[in-house]
Amino acid sequence: MNTMGDERIDVVPLGTIRARGTLQAVAGGRLVVRTPGLLEVHDGADFLAGMTASAIAALPTKDDERAVPTPDGGFVVAGAASVRALGSDGATRWELPHAPWHGSARAHSAPAVSPDGRLVSAVVPVLEPDKAKAALVYDLEPDRNYAWDDLLLLDAATGEVLGRQQLRSLASAAVSSWHPDGGAVVVSCWTAWQSWSTWWAEPRADGLRIFGGTWMHSLAGFLPGSRVLTQRYAEHVFPDDDRDELAAYDLDSGEQVALLDLAELAVAPEDDEFFSAEVLDARHVLVPGRVYPKVGAPEIRHWLVSADSLRPLGRLDYPAPVGEDVTVLRDGTWLTHDGDRLHRWGLERAGAPHVGSR
Repeated sequence: MNTMGDERIDVVPLGTIRARGTLQAVAGGRLVVRTPGLLEVHDGADFLAGMTASAIAALPTKDDERAVPTPDGGFVVAGAASVRALGSDGATRWELPHAPWHGSARAHSAPAVSPDGRLVSAVVPVLEPDKAKAALVYDLEPDRNYAWDDLLLLDAATGEVLGRQQLRSLASAAVSSWHPDGGAVVVSCWTAWQSWSTWWAEPRADGLRIFGGTWMHSLAGFLPGSRVLTQRYAEHVFPDDDRDELAAYDLDSGEQVALLDLAELAVAPEDDEFFSAEVLDARHVLVPGRVYPKVGAPEIRHWLVSADSLRPLGRLDYPAPVGEDVTVLRDGTWLTHDGDRLHRWGLERAGAPHVGSR
């Protein structure tokens, strides 16, 4: 049994509310709450104080759509064959049609809105009429052959295409996010039999420039300075080179500056699962996972890792059950689910505020 990072770290309970759905903290102290058929935006402080019925914006959603909020109360919605923007009144600001997604009639990725709300990035499929040039050929559908996907840079106000770059991807899934300073957008695409590929790009006066990237790693978050955190998953794509790991890259140089083989945390490295890596604050990364002891049932564990070196610091010791999902709140605290109970936690430090009720 590996004992790396097994030192126990106490957490501070900061409150509990009852709430359902998937949560995400976004800029401006807001919380996005996703439940089947509905996306809501809440004031984070109000929501965590138990006022879960007072959304400041809401959008009914369809199963084939992926939507994100904008800073001004609107939304950008990716569909099966278009990207569109809605104002705070629900009216359509613009709609940009694109080729229908390959593989399934649904959006494969959500758009990403820049921190200042002026730009939108989106991954879209591209049809290729010349079968000889296509990266993906559907023999039974001669008009549905595809080139590699495109990364688009759009004007958030008008939908105008400001930049376009081809990605070597036929994405079944994609995730993207802007660096907090708005100077770069990082996008990760999962392509069948090729795993994840990640690129970082910058908006320019003349469009969009890709200036770095990596393979087999997916975007996890941003670390202090110009570093991006990525995660590799053991997907059994390449059996001789299969592992879970975290890696940090410097966006400016493209160099890998830190690496953690997650087998160092594992009980049974061939079986244990590591779900995500969440940047908790400037000093810490939180890694949730499931381990399979030789005796007993599988266990959910959360580890704390140094944001600087990715060195394991220890395992979080909770006084209540937690699941695999973690929502970091951008203030050094985080949320976990226990059924419909939503717990907020912090590390031991002076002045941590208590919210909600126990």
